[in-house]
Amino acid sequence: MQIKLIDTLAQISNQYDAVFCDIWGVIHNGRAQFSNAIIALKAFREQGKKVILISNSPRPSPHIPPQLETMDIDNSCYDAIVTSGDATIMTAREYGQFAYRLGPPKDDIFFNAIGVNYVDIDKAQYIICTGPRDDLNESAESYRDELSGLAKHNLPFICANPDKMVQHGDKIIPCGGALADIYEELGGKVVMAGKPYSPIYEMVLKEATKLLGHSPDNSKILCIGDGLKTDVLGANNQNYDCLFIADGIHANDMKDENGLNATKTQAFLENAGLQAKYGMEFLK
Repeated sequence: MQIKLIDTLAQISNQYDAVFCDIWGVIHNGRAQFSNAIIALKAFREQGKKVILISNSPRPSPHIPPQLETMDIDNSCYDAIVTSGDATIMTAREYGQFAYRLGPPKDDIFFNAIGVNYVDIDKAQYIICTGPRDDLNESAESYRDELSGLAKHNLPFICANPDKMVQHGDKIIPCGGALADIYEELGGKVVMAGKPYSPIYEMVLKEATKLLGHSPDNSKILCIGDGLKTDVLGANNQNYDCLFIADGIHANDMKDENGLNATKTQAFLENAGLQAKYGMEFLK
């Protein structure tokens, strides 16, 4: 499939009944909204179509709107939200009642929602991770020694945020997926329910079916995202069309002096073994 660069979502909106749209990197950067993206999603909804935000945040979905509102993003641009946290809570409960916790205090909402007991590693049935304890000041490699010790217990490592990194303002910060990579490298078993894995897409499809009043055909769903190994791979795995947003952590690999370059973008995706039907520098 050869990627087609487009200027606006409106150019292709008549082809789709629902959009499954990434949040961080597409509609905001962790500090401020991308106003053009908000306008584009509102216009899509005004046609009677549905927008479901799909995030690898470990926070349960009811806690995402207040976070979005701090950046002046309200529910006029979306119909529902599904998170990796939602999918992971369902998955984690199947592994038992005693878990070792790895994550920051800001993720207490997620850890409390699971309803399990957090214990020392010697008493744990599994490890559950949302990310570094201080993602603004630590790297994934800061955890190699701790993860090496944890891996010796041969427990499943449930990662609530498969993202490896995200852009926070003008800074790139590590996420849970980067810690999961190290744990797996050390011989441990990793379990994920967020993008690009099936559990989160099953939940999103249920939401779309409820909102539309029928189960949409795959050809009527468009996934929008900027993450190669999460958004694009997830769309490819589910056989959904993908609109790749290239103005993120990979942007410089796909641009020339005139902006986003179709040939470079195609080569970049092919090098990763992925494909996208459409591409844009940023959503508008």
